[in-house]
Amino acid sequence: MIRAALFPVVIIAGGLATRLHPLTQTLPKSLVLINDEPFISHQLRLLHQNGIREVVLCLGYLGEQVVDYIGNGDRFGMHVSYVFDGPILLGTAGSIRQALPQLPEHFFVLNGDSYLPCDYAAVQNTFERSHKQALMTVFRNLGLWDKSNVEFSHHSILAYDKKHQTERMLYIDYGLEIFAKSAFDSIPAQTPYDLADLFQNLLQQQQLAAHEVSERFYEVGSFAGMSDLGHYLTLCR
Repeated sequence: MIRAALFPVVIIAGGLATRLHPLTQTLPKSLVLINDEPFISHQLRLLHQNGIREVVLCLGYLGEQVVDYIGNGDRFGMHVSYVFDGPILLGTAGSIRQALPQLPEHFFVLNGDSYLPCDYAAVQNTFERSHKQALMTVFRNLGLWDKSNVEFSHHSILAYDKKHQTERMLYIDYGLEIFAKSAFDSIPAQTPYDLADLFQNLLQQQQLAAHEVSERFYEVGSFAGMSDLGHYLTLCR
């Protein structure tokens, strides 16, 4: 049974999506068509199936198109609100920092190009038991779907680095996180900041919990990823 009340989800969807040019020169990545439907429709339905009812979208490039399409979220059975970066691209952590006034004490974070068919309630349960400021989901990737960047053992992250991988990094950050607001205390407002740097800091402070998932991740950040997701969704019908 799906848990009745899960944390809201922040979706970071403000990037330029240059890997999908020319498609995304006039269309935000959230609205690229997967099986003849905008990607964000699939993403929001997946969240709804997992018990999510509140979503905050962090937007930037061509974000007005996303607002026009989603509206207040009623037709997806949830409440959707929006925060825009403004004239400066704030990066993944900077965008979340901007959205904090609209958020409760704890919240999920999801990339705007990620489709993650895992158990969100189980992830939240792990976070709540950890009593830490943040949680990263990890997947035993073995370098298959992307470059593995996490050393993980006995339910703990031992090392995380997106730029300097080692042979001991058999896992990858899956793309679903949970944060307490306090995790962003060190980030000044209106300042570009990346989640990877925040994770490094939290790991050093022993404030980063982990939850292993077994379902592979899907993404629409590349044309190959779009094709994979389309095939997966067809099989799931």
